[in-house]
Amino acid sequence: MQDVLAELAAIWRTGATAGLGTVVRTFRSAPRQPGAAMVVAPDGSVSGSVSGGCVEGAVYESATEVVATGMPRLERYGVSDDDAFAVGLTCGGVLDIFVEPVSQRRFPHLDQVIDAIAEHRPVAIATVITHPDPDWLGRRLVLQPETVDGTLGSDRADAAVTDDARGLLAAGRSDVLTYGPDGQRRGEGMEVFVASHAPRPRMLVFGAIDFAAAVAQQGSFLGYRVTVCDARGVFATPARFPTADEVVVDWPHRYLAAQAEAGALDARTVICVLTHDAKFDVPLLEVALRLDVGYIGAMGSRRTHDDRLSRLREAGLTEAELSKLASPIGLDLGARTPEETAVSIAAEIIARRWGGRGLPLSDVGGRIHHDDDGSPLPAGQLSDHLSRY
Repeated sequence: MQDVLAELAAIWRTGATAGLGTVVRTFRSAPRQPGAAMVVAPDGSVSGSVSGGCVEGAVYESATEVVATGMPRLERYGVSDDDAFAVGLTCGGVLDIFVEPVSQRRFPHLDQVIDAIAEHRPVAIATVITHPDPDWLGRRLVLQPETVDGTLGSDRADAAVTDDARGLLAAGRSDVLTYGPDGQRRGEGMEVFVASHAPRPRMLVFGAIDFAAAVAQQGSFLGYRVTVCDARGVFATPARFPTADEVVVDWPHRYLAAQAEAGALDARTVICVLTHDAKFDVPLLEVALRLDVGYIGAMGSRRTHDDRLSRLREAGLTEAELSKLASPIGLDLGARTPEETAVSIAAEIIARRWGGRGLPLSDVGGRIHHDDDGSPLPAGQLSDHLSRY
């Protein structure tokens, strides 16, 4: 929903009703991840996407209908459906999309979600998407680390979902949870989609050089909150890095250590070391390689890389810690310009995040998309999932 939040909020504030379609579950090579959303405004205009164009027409019709009837519904699109090719989902994937009307009456706490996301505070929305009692459909909780608002229909259901949703929020994950109709943990009948909106992941770019400007632009494009840091104030200026969220003048290792101490880094954080100067790199990497972050890459030639490893070993880093370093940074794309190099770095970050191999898709078989842990979907898992419905 975050990608259409501004459009949804504008409709909500006028007191009108929007139709909202949200991807809640995917199987195989589905084109969008859970949480992707599409909004149909009262004037018929559309924002967002649930499938990259495959089923938007069908979801548009459903969104228009649920606004008229006031009755949310869960719909499935995929090649196993009789109408799959009619609506255009030919990629082999399966999408579950929850379509609902959204208004101030049906979603009174939307303003809390808007404020939390704008202020980079974690927030989760837990919405009932299946239930034996149709009146429960679309009921939701809005959860923050210390507060919960709304109700699903009973204290028991609220308590169970609150506990589980906060666990998903802490991990930055969105998922469908299954309970009995009154929130029984061992039961079936009620499904709740938890959409976690954690603060944007951070990208820390060290070294105020032309390559850093290009990397900052790529990072911003990918949705990172980008910080550029360099000890040289004459180079580290906002004017030179207009796409960065912040530009910091400080010694890189000192800034990184302070951020770690403040709890401002997490397992999604990306660190790009572009100075290729030992007096900056080595102290910085001594700190970085001992952190639990998502990616650490360092720029430099093969000779620079070998010298850097030697210095880091002398500084006491273990082989396990050194193995976390991507150096020389980026994938082998034949890049030459700063912009091309930034694309190669972004490609490596994406590959490491999702378990990609960095090979042309035309040269490899199997699934195009990977699971969150980077592994292909095990044989039979799709049929196992589908057999539950």
